[in-house]
Amino acid sequence: MKTNSKNSKTTAVTTVIILFVFIGMLSMSFVSPVSAGGDEKKPWVVPEKAKAATSPAKADAATLAAGKTLFNKLCKSCHGAGGKGDGAKSKELETPTSDFTEAAFQKQTEGEMFYKIKEGRVDMPSFKKEMTDGERWQVVAYVRSFGAKK
Repeated sequence: MKTNSKNSKTTAVTTVIILFVFIGMLSMSFVSPVSAGGDEKKPWVVPEKAKAATSPAKADAATLAAGKTLFNKLCKSCHGAGGKGDGAKSKELETPTSDFTEAAFQKQTEGEMFYKIKEGRVDMPSFKKEMTDGERWQVVAYVRSFGAKK
């Protein structure tokens, strides 16, 4: 049986085109919301129940020291040592990092801060697995202390 050389070339070209289209479509499924114009521009809405949560931890010296240790380990690279949003990694992010010393940030409830640390969004990672609830409350207490430094 004779095969037509022209048909074989056409079939090969068609196969390559289909392969490129498939790879392109597959890669689109990995596009983050940031590059697709997603959540970074929307207000970060925290559920009412989460907003109403209050810390069981007292903001004493021990809690603040533990919060500072966690903050330095997990948050400082983006939020900066002074909480101004000027950490070394902040320039690499799609969304601006919060300035914890600003009154607008400090107006948030403890529950809102806790929720955002736990859940994350866009560039802000979720710390569900990296911290316990108690540790997240320690970080909230420490972040809250930046408001007093202004």
